[in-house]
This record gives sequence, C-alpha cells and structure tokens, in this order.
Amino acid sequence: MDAATIALSLAAVAVLACAIALAFALWRDPYRLVRAEYARQRRALGLRRHRRGIDGCAWTWVERAASHADAPTLVMLHGYTGSKENWYRLAARLRDRYRLVIPDLPGWGDSQRKDGDDYGYAAEAARVAAFIRAVGGYPVVLLGHSMGGGIAAVAAARYPELIERVALLNASGVEFGENRFGLEVLDGGNPFGVSDAASLERYLSLLFHDRSARPPIPWPAAHALIAHRRREGAFEQSVLDRIGRGEARFLPGEAAAEIRQPALLVWGAQDRVIDPSALDLFAQRIPHARKLLLEGSGHMTLMERPDAVAAAVTVLIEEARPA
Repeated sequence: MDAATIALSLAAVAVLACAIALAFALWRDPYRLVRAEYARQRRALGLRRHRRGIDGCAWTWVERAASHADAPTLVMLHGYTGSKENWYRLAARLRDRYRLVIPDLPGWGDSQRKDGDDYGYAAEAARVAAFIRAVGGYPVVLLGHSMGGGIAAVAAARYPELIERVALLNASGVEFGENRFGLEVLDGGNPFGVSDAASLERYLSLLFHDRSARPPIPWPAAHALIAHRRREGAFEQSVLDRIGRGEARFLPGEAAAEIRQPALLVWGAQDRVIDPSALDLFAQRIPHARKLLLEGSGHMTLMERPDAVAAAVTVLIEEARPA
C-alpha cells in the first residue's frame, strides 16, 4: 500500500470517527442541534455571547456594538417560554445603528435558575435593573415582549433613572378581553405546554398568525425541542402560577400608570394569546404612548412583522429626547 492510499484510509477513518462522535453527542443531548443553529444565527448577526455573575445571578446575553460610541443602548427582554434568540430578526433590521444587549432572563434560556426563587414580574424587574447597571450605557431603551413586556413596564415605572424610553410588545399584565388562552390559564392549565408533536403544533399556532413567519424546525430538531420543553414543564407551570394566576398578575398594568418616559405599544391584531384589547388598556394607563396595531400578525410581532416593529422602535428612539 503506497503512502497516498494510506493517507486516504486514515482520512476515511478520521471522518468515520468524527461521525460516530457526533452521533453519540446528539444521542446524549439532541438539543445540541438547536443550540448549534442559534450559534450560527448569532455569528451571522455579529452578536457576541457574554456570561457574567450579577448580584448573585449568572446572566447570559448577546451584544453588538453600534457604529457610533454615543449611540443609545437597547435592552430587549423576551417573553414566557422564550429566549434571547426571539429578538434576532429584529436585531437584523436595526443593524449597527444602536448598541444591542439581548439577555436570557434569569430562569430562562442559558441564564441561571435557582430552585425556589421568585421569577414573577417584580423580582425579574429588580434583576433587570441590576443587569442594566452592570452592562452600562444607561439610561437605556428597554424593549419587552409578552412576559418581558410586563417586566419592562414594572422596571420602567420603578427604575426611571435607568430607562429613558420603553416599548411594550404584546405585553402581559392587564385584564384583557376574554379568550380561550386566558380562560385555560385561569383554570390552572398551561396552553404553552409542549410534550409531543401535537402540542408543539398547538403552541406554534397560538404564537404565530402568519405560518410563513414560523422558524423552521425540521426533524430531528423538533424531537429535541419537544424533549427540552417537556423537561421545562414544571418550571413553566410555576412561573405561570405567578404571572397568570397569582395576586400580582396585573402588576404591570398597575405600574404602567407611573411610566413617564416616551413609550411605544405594539400589538398583533390577530393575537390569540394576549387579546388586542390589552393595547387600549395599556394606553389608558400610558396616555402619551404611541400605539401600533399590526394586521396579519399574532402574538409574535417581533418575528412576524420585524420591519414594521423596527421602524416604530426607530421613531421612538429618534424623536426628541426628553428634557
């Protein structure tokens, strides 16, 4: 056997060994596929991953610098069962005009979760205030979606020195018009629970009105995602007990009356999670807020209509700064 043949044989063995190692790794942790796709998206957007302990909690976030050192800092808070990756489509539209800071909220995604800790609105808002102090660039523009919108409302009201402007997207925390989602939550269920392919489809159907806006989840990534969400079920239920059924479930709406910063309210006209009636309920408490109702969008306005949301956020930021 000549040297070239030996080299090819060794290369084939190496490739086979790598394939076996990869298959074994995926068998042990199939969610690696999902994390790998998130990493690919992060690199494509020029976002850098950070992890740091802040006031006793290990936060994970991604960040991208602006093209100008004095550009505003945007902090983006994801919703219930979500993660920092939900904001990537909007981040792509904002380009390098602003400094972007996109965390996983404590308890979710890659940030730390501690058994027995409170992950309701007030506790998370206090953690967000500590996070903003740590990452700098304040007062910031704070964006929050769904549960993250409720947290953002509380944070903007309680820590105005840290937050110059606030945008609430499909925010939770007011007693909106009755719908099936809300009734199921009040009955003790979790309409967002995922345990099999059918419940995954129901979850996505609740979130997205525009099917074309759904993120692609091919097999075996779908299998990995279902297994991951099944493991998260108990934690999700505990958080929903606080923000959906607990005594403080309307705290964001109450706190919103104290928001004095320039504000933006964004809703999807076909939102099946938090009924669009919530838009006007928040507007009653923040009468100076701009309102944007997006036709053809459900709960995930930040993913279904990222161009429209980016334009509205830009207007919020670029309008004259308050004295």
